[in-house]
Amino acid sequence: MPLCATLGMRAASAQPSSVILEMPWDASRCTGAGLLHGGALMALADSAGALLAYLNLPEGASGTTTIESKTNFMRGVRDGVVRAESALLHAGSTTMVVETVLTHEGRLVAKVTQTQAVLRPRPA
Repeated sequence: MPLCATLGMRAASAQPSSVILEMPWDASRCTGAGLLHGGALMALADSAGALLAYLNLPEGASGTTTIESKTNFMRGVRDGVVRAESALLHAGSTTMVVETVLTHEGRLVAKVTQTQAVLRPRPA
C-alpha cells in the first residue's frame, strides 16, 4: 500500500493469524501540539486490519475494502514507535471484522474495530 510507505509504516509480522505494523513518531505526522495525529493512528490501524483481511480472503475473492471503522483513543504519542496488532474476529464470505490494538511502549494508545467488505470480480 503506497500510503504505508508515505507514513513510514513497516511490517513486523504478517501472517493470516495476526498482522503487526509499526509506525515511528515523526513531526510531519503530528498535530500542532506535537502529538501523533489521530488520522495517522487510524491509517496505521486501517492498514494493519486491511492486510489481515486480505491474508484471509475466501476462495474467489479479489480484495477487500474498509466499510466501517470505530476508534477509541486512550492516550497521545509524543515520541517512539506505535505498534498495531490486528486479530480477526469474524471471517465471512461477504464481510470480515478485525480488531486492532495500538500500543506505544507497551501502553494502550487506541483500540479499533473495523469491518472489511470482501470484494469479488465483476462478471463480464
